[in-house]
Amino acid sequence: MTEPGRAGAGDFRPVRGRVVPIVLGIVIFVGAIALAIVLPEQYKAMDRLTCAGIGVAVAAFMSRYATIHARPDEEGLYVRNLGAGEKVAWSDITAVRFSQGMPWVRIDLEDGTDMAVMAIQRADGPRSLDEAQRLADLVGR
Repeated sequence: MTEPGRAGAGDFRPVRGRVVPIVLGIVIFVGAIALAIVLPEQYKAMDRLTCAGIGVAVAAFMSRYATIHARPDEEGLYVRNLGAGEKVAWSDITAVRFSQGMPWVRIDLEDGTDMAVMAIQRADGPRSLDEAQRLADLVGR
């Protein structure tokens, strides 16, 4: 059974923070593969593999960036930024900050540290303020 207002509220996901890395990842991947194919004959197989490998690495990083999210449920907030995801209990969150100039939301934690929530990004304009408020409302409950 889920607690009203917490679970089922919907994941937090950036809009521009998903579209831009997906497009860039595809363009760079396709470009690197195309470049590896059309390199002049003076470039050997290792050069071609390196070029393709760079394209694959950039595309992998961009795909990681495109999957940033935060998922609320009855126990807390699962935050998945670029690194490994982390679950934060609601009781451990003391404040939600998103002041002018901050690129994304930060949550203050009970132990005195804070954590970025990259799923709510200022680049999304007015939507980001609504999402920050939604998160603050969830924390307040």
